[in-house]
Amino acid sequence: MPADAVSSTPQTTQGKRTLGIIFLTLFLDLVGFSIIFPLFPAMLDYYLPNGAGDGSLLGQLIAPLSAWAERSGAEDPRLMTAVLFGGVLGSLYSILQFVCAPLWGAYSDRVGRRKVLLITIAGLALSYAAWFFAASFWVLVLARILGGAMGGNLSVATAAVADSTTREKRSSGLALIGIAFGLGFIVGPGIGGLFAKLNLIEMMPSLAKFGVNPFSVPALVSFLLTIFNLLWVARSFKETLPPEKRDQTKSDRKGIPVFRLFKSPSPATRRTNLVYLIYMLAFSGMEFTLTFLAVERFQFSPAQNGGMFVFIGFVLILVQGGIVRRLAGPVGEKRLAIAGMVCGIAAFLVLAIALHLGLFFGALALMAFSIGLVSPTLNALVSLYTKEAEQGAAIGVFRSAGSLARAIGPLLAAFAYFAYGSKSAYMFGAIILLLPFFLALKLPKPTQNGH
Repeated sequence: MPADAVSSTPQTTQGKRTLGIIFLTLFLDLVGFSIIFPLFPAMLDYYLPNGAGDGSLLGQLIAPLSAWAERSGAEDPRLMTAVLFGGVLGSLYSILQFVCAPLWGAYSDRVGRRKVLLITIAGLALSYAAWFFAASFWVLVLARILGGAMGGNLSVATAAVADSTTREKRSSGLALIGIAFGLGFIVGPGIGGLFAKLNLIEMMPSLAKFGVNPFSVPALVSFLLTIFNLLWVARSFKETLPPEKRDQTKSDRKGIPVFRLFKSPSPATRRTNLVYLIYMLAFSGMEFTLTFLAVERFQFSPAQNGGMFVFIGFVLILVQGGIVRRLAGPVGEKRLAIAGMVCGIAAFLVLAIALHLGLFFGALALMAFSIGLVSPTLNALVSLYTKEAEQGAAIGVFRSAGSLARAIGPLLAAFAYFAYGSKSAYMFGAIILLLPFFLALKLPKPTQNGH
C-alpha cells in the first residue's frame, strides 16, 4: 500500500489536472446543449404559425398533441401543445443518446478518449451550425438528430474521469460531472432566454434567404461555445487511456452495445443499470411536470419557473461538490445511493401534498439531494464493477439507460399528470421509486480488481 501511494503521486497530480479539463469541457458542452430549452414555445409559433390546423406535414404531426392538450382540460392548450412539442424533440435527442452513448464508449475503449471527444465535439458544432440555418423545421430536426448522436460523448468524458481517478476517489471524481451538469443547466437556459431577444431577421431581413431564423443568435452562441470547447480539448486534453490498457478484443462486441443493457456478464452491473433506469424514469418525469405544478398551485411566471430550476441547480452543486466528494469514501457509494432513494421518495410524497411555498421548496431541495446522491454513486458503482479496459462501454451502457428513461419518462409523466391530477401523479412516482430502492439494497460491495 505505501508503494502504491508513492508511485501514484505524479499520476494523482496529472489526474487532478485532467479532471479540471474534463469539468470545463462538460460545462461548455452542457451550456451549449441547454440553451435551446426555454425556446420551444416560441419555436413552435415560428415553425407552425397556424397551429395544428396548418396543412403542412408538421401540422399533421402536431395535431395528435394538440388534440391531447384539448382533451386534458388545460387552460392554454396551445402552451400545452408547445410543451409536448418540446418533449418530443427532447425525446428524439435522448433516444439517439440511448443508442449512441454505448457505441462511443466502446469505441473509446479501443482508440482512446481524446480522439472520440474531438470527433463528437466537432459533430456537435456541425449540429449547431445546422440550427443556425434552420429556417425549415426539418433542418432543425436534422440538427437535433446529429446533436443527439454526438451527445453520447458524455459517456466518454465519464470514462476519462474513471481513468483519471483511483478506485477510492471514483465517486468524488464523478461528482464533478454532476457539478458541471448543475452549472450548465443554470447558465445555458439563461443564455438562451437572453440571446433569443436578438433576432437577426429583424436586423437584416436579407439573411432569411440563407435560412437564418429568429433563433439563429442562440444557435450561434452554442456553436461558438462548442468551437471553443473543441480547441480547448485539442490543446489541453491528454489521453487518459494508454494503448496498453485499451480493449483490443472484439469477439464479445457483436451487435449493438445498447442491447447489452441487461446482458452484462456482471450481475452487479445489470442490477445497477436497472436501478438507474427505473429511478431516472420517475425523476425525469418529475422534472418535466414541475413547471405545471408550480403554475397550477402557485401561479409561477416563466421567470419564476426559471428561478426554481436555478435553486435546484445550486442545491445539486452543493450536494455533489460537498457531500458526495467528502462522504463517498468513508460512507460508501451504495449507502449514499440508498440515502438518495429515500430522499427521492420523500420528495415525491411532499410534492404531492405541498400547498405552501415553503413546503414546495423543501421538496425541491429533497429532489436535488436525491439526484445529487444517486447519479454519481451509481455511476461510480458501474465503473468499480468493471475492468479498466471496458470502462467506456460499461459507462456508455449506464448512461444509455438514463437516456432511455429521459426519452420515455416525461411523456408518461405528462399523461399521468393531466389524466389523473398532480397529487395522484406524484404519489405514483413515490411508489415507482420503491422498486429501485429495494433493488439497490442488494447491490454488492465492489471488489478491488473490478470483476
